[in-house]
Amino acid sequence: MKSLVLVFLLALSLLAVLPSALAQGTPPSPTAAPAPSIAPGTDPATATRAWLDTVPPDKKARSDAYFEGGYWLILWNFLVAAAISIFLLASRISARMRDFAERTTRFKALQVIIYGILFLLVTYVLGFPLNVYERFIREHAYGMATQNFSQWFTEQLIMVAVNLVVTSLLLVGLYAVFRRAPRTWWVWGTIVSIVFTVLGLILAPVYIEPLFNTYKPLNDPAVSEPILAMARANEIPVTQVFEVDASRQTKRVSANVAGFMGTTRIALNDNLLKQCTLPEIREVMAHEMGHYILNHSFKLVTYFSLFFLIGFAVAKAFFDGAVRRWGAGWGLRMPPVLESATPVEGATSSVESRGGAYGIADVASLPLLSLIFSTVFFLLTPVIHTAIRVTEREADAFSINTAREPDGMAKVALKLGEYRKLDPSPLEEFIFFDHPSGRARIRMAMDWKAAHLPAGGTE
Repeated sequence: MKSLVLVFLLALSLLAVLPSALAQGTPPSPTAAPAPSIAPGTDPATATRAWLDTVPPDKKARSDAYFEGGYWLILWNFLVAAAISIFLLASRISARMRDFAERTTRFKALQVIIYGILFLLVTYVLGFPLNVYERFIREHAYGMATQNFSQWFTEQLIMVAVNLVVTSLLLVGLYAVFRRAPRTWWVWGTIVSIVFTVLGLILAPVYIEPLFNTYKPLNDPAVSEPILAMARANEIPVTQVFEVDASRQTKRVSANVAGFMGTTRIALNDNLLKQCTLPEIREVMAHEMGHYILNHSFKLVTYFSLFFLIGFAVAKAFFDGAVRRWGAGWGLRMPPVLESATPVEGATSSVESRGGAYGIADVASLPLLSLIFSTVFFLLTPVIHTAIRVTEREADAFSINTAREPDGMAKVALKLGEYRKLDPSPLEEFIFFDHPSGRARIRMAMDWKAAHLPAGGTE
């Protein structure tokens, strides 16, 4: 999930590569990974270490390198987004895009849409190199991706098209309240952002996710029936389980339980079916059911509502000051109280700006708003990760008590450890982890097992 306006970073030209054998060949039958030899009565800390020690050092080093590289990517994504925003303002490209939109139509909403499309396309091009490195080159280098460049780039274009529609509608809503509420725009901006977030949670699983993957009923009753049994026990209103062809894009395992008012759907990706045993699948699906039962989607909306409010409050505090100092040079239209008595060469005059939106309502100031939000969300990274991590830990607790598969939970944690650092320092986990670490998840499973609660099926 992830701000008001995010820079959409896409593609750099390079040679196509072959999809992996996992995507092309016959999937292997799930096999149980060997569990460590843990004597009855072993304390949970020792048992946890025994599980972690089953990972070969070379695989652990590779996983650590992949995940730790993500720390730097958080920084680089922020710096690139900030640089693009500053460039669009300082070069007056943003002002020229606004002027073009106003020459094209006199309708305010259409002006915002035209500007929004131009803004997204320009940032798409400027962010081209970093995105292709992060999402394509790096994923292939670590063996996570299965698409060749043509397949990957086609999906990126679809994503851009979706973003153009969704973001244009969001901007229309935001700038409508900016024009009509010049004093309280930051409050109404928060409300508009929350509304769009809720709509996205409701509509994305039904209308957007099927654009990228095919959902089909899972026809293996040996897998689907145990999942449906857990769903019935927790009063989740579903009658079938869906399989998603995620191996077209990635080797990662995943699943979800999503929907609202008749659209609820349980889905697991085909990587989960290929790579995991039934106890592991039950554990993963119980975790996803936990998110649904515990209303985590709407809890996260509450958390992000606070983050949006902080972002708009900071924008309210700094926006006018930034416009006062640099707005004339950027070609922004300032309220009369902010207009400089000494005209700046090339700046828009008060006569030229009459009849046009000014201040926060000037759509050409969007890069400034984006810069403020990018900075706020970057600084809030540990807080945002903690909010998400807490819900994930709650879902873990739900899953271990529902599936009752402690060894299955430990094995899944090790599989996720192929691309998530298994044993980070406490400070690393606090700042960079939006899910509990593998060590924390295995320890939860071993604590549960040490309580001598009866486990589920045998492996």
